[in-house]
Amino acid sequence: MSAGTLDIVSTSEYDIELLARQGRGILVTGWIANALFAITAIPVALGVDDLLGVAITVALALFLVSVGVFVYAFAVGLARSTRGDNVAVANLFFLQGSAPKPVRRKFLVMFVVCLAVAVGTAAGDPFGVLVPMLPVGLAGVWAARYGVFPSRPTTTPRPR
Repeated sequence: MSAGTLDIVSTSEYDIELLARQGRGILVTGWIANALFAITAIPVALGVDDLLGVAITVALALFLVSVGVFVYAFAVGLARSTRGDNVAVANLFFLQGSAPKPVRRKFLVMFVVCLAVAVGTAAGDPFGVLVPMLPVGLAGVWAARYGVFPSRPTTTPRPR
């Protein structure tokens, strides 16, 4: 296990500051989704039963969006892998070594906030526990589009 891809790949080739600024739209989308989830789930958890249908609909819609986001991120990551990048699940969806610390931190905070809302409102909106998949999927989209991956190691066949 390596310390991270950014440590393996020559950082002189990449502008770390630019990497940290890229993908702002992905982060904004995640925060908007978190806000929408919180606005619909928290009142239901506090006893506003009139919003239960809306909260369930929003939670299921965000989950379905996250499935599409995961498929997109996986497809783009697979395409990068076929072009010679060494893409793994850990550095695609968990940004392990494929993203600068500020980007990893932003996605981690987004995930923790979403998880806190999901756990705090699970009794009132049980479908909300599916929503934390979205920040992880969005991190995968960021890594697939902007992440730094080393070249895939080439293996030579062993002589018989």
